[in-house]
Order: sequence, then C-alpha cells, then structure tokens
Amino acid sequence: MKKYLITLILLLCIPTRAHAVENPLGTTNNKVGMHVLFDAEIENVAKLVNTNGGDWGYILIPIQSGDKDIVKWQGFMDQAAKLHVIPIIRLATHGDYFNTQVWRKPREIDSLDFANFLNSLNWPTKNRYVIIYNEVNRGDEWGGAANAAEYANLLSYSVTVFKSINQDFFILNSGMDNAAPNNGSQYINQYTFLTQMNDAVPGIFNQIDGFASHSYPNPGFIQPPSIRTRQSISSFSFERTLLSQMSSKKLPIFITETGWINEGISEVQRASYLKEAFTTVWNDPDIVAITPFILNASGPFARFSFMTEGGKETLQYQVLKDLPKSAGRPTVINRHVLAATSEIGAPLEVREFKKSLEPNNAILLSKTLQATFGWFLRL
Repeated sequence: MKKYLITLILLLCIPTRAHAVENPLGTTNNKVGMHVLFDAEIENVAKLVNTNGGDWGYILIPIQSGDKDIVKWQGFMDQAAKLHVIPIIRLATHGDYFNTQVWRKPREIDSLDFANFLNSLNWPTKNRYVIIYNEVNRGDEWGGAANAAEYANLLSYSVTVFKSINQDFFILNSGMDNAAPNNGSQYINQYTFLTQMNDAVPGIFNQIDGFASHSYPNPGFIQPPSIRTRQSISSFSFERTLLSQMSSKKLPIFITETGWINEGISEVQRASYLKEAFTTVWNDPDIVAITPFILNASGPFARFSFMTEGGKETLQYQVLKDLPKSAGRPTVINRHVLAATSEIGAPLEVREFKKSLEPNNAILLSKTLQATFGWFLRL
C-alpha cells in the first residue's frame, strides 16, 4: 500500500504532455547503428552509419545513474541532431558497493529519476528510445540474483512513469543474454525468463513499444549466420514467436547487441559473417535497428571491437561502412539545432541551461519530493 501511495503522489506532481510514439517502420528507416560506451564517439558513429546512401542511423549508449550531467547529455543530443543520428539510451545503475562483481539492482526511484532527467533534454527526434536496463536474466546484472517477477514489475512501473511524463518515450525491454542456461538465480534462460515475466505481470509485453534482442552468434560468439537456433543471431525470431503467444501487439524488433569476436575465427570471417547477416537473417521487415557491440573498446570487450586498440578500422568496420543503406526519415523535433548549421563540424549554437533548472522542472522534481516526503519514505 505504501509503495502505491508514493507512486501516486509522484505521478500526480509530474507535468505531463499528451503525445504518442510513432511506428519507426511506418516511414523510411535506416536500420544500421552502432553501440558505444562514450558520448564523444558519436561523430565516428555518424561517419559509419550514414554512409552509402544512409541518413539517420542509430547510436546506442548506456547512461549510469550517477551520470546525470545535463550539459554533457544535452550536448550529446545536440550532436545527434546535427549529425542525423537517432539515440537509443540504455539505463544502467552502477557496480554494487558491497559486491563489485555485480551491478546494483535498480529501484523504482532510479526509473523515476531517469525519466525526469531524460525528459529535461531536447531530443533530436519525436521518438525517445529508452531501454530499461540490461541482460536482467543474469544474476550479475540484477544485484546477484536474477528475478523475472521483480524485473517485470519494475518494467511495468518504468513504462508508467516515462509515459506519464512524456508519451514520446519509446520504451524497450532489457535485451537478454541469449546463451544463458537455467541455473538457479545465477542465470535464467531468456525464454524461461520472458515467460516468467508474463506470468508475474500478465500482458507486460503489451505495455512496451518495441522489443530489444541480444541476438549474438552463440555458442561462443563465433557461429556463422547460417546457424539459426534459439542461441544464434536468429534468436530474435524465436523471441518474436514466443511474444506472439503472450502479447496482442506486434512489437518492432531492435537488435541492440550482437557481434562476432576476434578469437576462434579470422578477421576475414568476421567481416564476411557481418555482411551475410545484414543481407540475409537481419533483412527482416520487423527490425528497426541493429547496433552491434561495440565501436571501440579495450580490455575484455576488445575482442568485439570494430576498431583496433591502436585506433585502426577493422575489416568488419569497413563492411558496415560500405553496406547500402536507406535515408531514414524520422520526425525531427530539435529543429533549432538542425537549423544552426548544415555543415558537419561547424560550431553549434550556445545553449542556455538556466531555464532547464527552474524549480518547476521535472529534473528537480524527484529530489524535491524526496525532501518533502522523506519522512514518509522512511516509514
């Protein structure tokens, strides 16, 4: 009872705007995208996804709960508008303070704060794509123990909060580890997890706007595109079949992570597999975006990287760059930035952020309410 009363108080105080998401497949769409870790990589992404006839490709980037820097993220959105790149923002918490091997389990207040912050930004397009956390069928991504019912309830709450603030938010589920076995709460097979989500919150997949899939070439991240199993780059199609049994909506598909590693197969094979995947398995009319993991990385993620640790482009980078692409036509919102310059590399207009920090702005709302209702939250 206490939880629902708090939520009601918070939602009643949030300013709302009546909009609605658009079907990204209802117009010309450039499905080519890239997954990055840092906002500064957006210009390199634009040069990769908007080549060979392409325009308005996609960029996927995580935002951690401690990284709500309005100047940084508005700068990112302005760059996205100028460079014609559509952002997909994935929510993330941070490492658990008491167990550095896992990510802290997100709470409802995290989703509320993210919704307030992300709504304070001027986005480049009408659809504001947001992924609600990451690979939650793994225990290390959910505080140490995966729990489908907990995630389903948090996803439902997140949809309500984001849509209450602005219905232009286009909400996607967490992509799942498509190779996870059923191993207690350490790992839960994605198909089992999705079924458990719907059991816990019947109709949960009617609430979201699109479905995020991590269609990796498993086992081992090295399987050829011709291997079409529940663990392969075709896993999105098996997920879609399962969803059709649990949802009355036909959800557009976003392949938000995928990719081959540079171990066990040659660089030539990696590049060949990527090209074949885009022209066969992923040439599916339900797919909105494909954002391979990852543009540039070191350490354990270097084996997926599209660039070498020395900063050189790999063969698969060149394949993606050379792919024939479509000129996307999303509904553009951030026109003041687009009008500022038509030349990539020209300076953006100077933005004034004081107006975004007025007391009645949603970004400050959760902090204000926490202070006001702190006594109640501690009951």
